Amino acid sequence: MPTSTSTTRNLQRSATNPGRPTVPATVVLGIDPGTLVTGFGVVARRGSALQLVASGAIANPSGSSLPERLHTIHTRLLEVIAEHAPDQCAIESAFYGKNAQSALKLGHARGVCLLAAMQHGLTPAEYTPREVKKAVVGNGNASKDQVQYMVKALLGLDQLRMRSDTSDAIAIALCHIHRRSSPVAHHRDWRAYVTAHPEKVKS
Repeated sequence: MPTSTSTTRNLQRSATNPGRPTVPATVVLGIDPGTLVTGFGVVARRGSALQLVASGAIANPSGSSLPERLHTIHTRLLEVIAEHAPDQCAIESAFYGKNAQSALKLGHARGVCLLAAMQHGLTPAEYTPREVKKAVVGNGNASKDQVQYMVKALLGLDQLRMRSDTSDAIAIALCHIHRRSSPVAHHRDWRAYVTAHPEKVKS
């Protein structure tokens, strides 16, 4: 049976303080596709504040067939999108590796993820692994541990255990937010933003 893990936090899409103007939240879904494990992360941004709404991994048994895995990924991702209604979506782009068979399988996984997003009216932005690492860590050659460290620092998740597929998906969402939004967009990466605004990092 396929398994998945998730973490969910409540999100209020509009501010409730009557003394301040309402700033709507933008909710971004990040997807790290894979046939065995597909990570997802839903991040909300309101102004300069970031909040993890949900995250998890869609895991398939190693003995399952490729069609079964693709069906599970598509079905679960549709459920995630329906539950959290993201405004935008970002996915890791295809890359060319030495193993053609692995690249082909990854392409299948990306295809069903793209299909699920488009079925909900979302046109995913695509980012290479290097672009994501550069945006989140400031180093396009950063390790998965470094990516996860920055993800946890930005979202106040120091005590939360997560697999790398999940933190990578959250990083993809953060990369998209950094590329598309202000006031953080003028900083070259999230590390530079944290250096300039340490008060924004959740403790």
